[in-house]
Amino acid sequence: MKAIGVVGYSGSGKTTLLCALIPLLRGYGLKVAVVKSTHHDVDWDAPGKDSYRLREAGADVVLLQGPKRWFMTRPAPTEVSLETIRASLQPLPDLLLMEGNKALAVPKIEVHRRGLGRPLLAPDDPCIMAVATDGVLDIPCVQLDLNTPSAIAQFIRQWIKKED
Repeated sequence: MKAIGVVGYSGSGKTTLLCALIPLLRGYGLKVAVVKSTHHDVDWDAPGKDSYRLREAGADVVLLQGPKRWFMTRPAPTEVSLETIRASLQPLPDLLLMEGNKALAVPKIEVHRRGLGRPLLAPDDPCIMAVATDGVLDIPCVQLDLNTPSAIAQFIRQWIKKED
């Protein structure tokens, strides 16, 4: 399984880019999984629902099974690593796209919009292998056109081939 982080500041378009990339990457025959990381507390269920009550009663894992989707909740590990994420994904996908979690030491693509006025992450993160941006930047890093998801998908496909 190959893993790529997609990082950037809030509002830069990380989720929008991933939504465009997923069907393109699947079109290459790849099985794609996504982990979206947030610094906010998250919950899939609500007070009063059976799944919530089971979790509150102390179940270590609660899997809510429906006819079209499953949702599983478990306590987060104290430290997130690629290994802890990989262990929770069975069967393994061909490609794991991880939105957020800037601190994880995996190859990354930074999403950068000049209009946000935020600094680049790439100069301080040696794991960033490319910057998807809406302009031209003066940096010694691969630059990808944020508005051309097919080119970004092709970059990822080539990276996977190179890593194999």
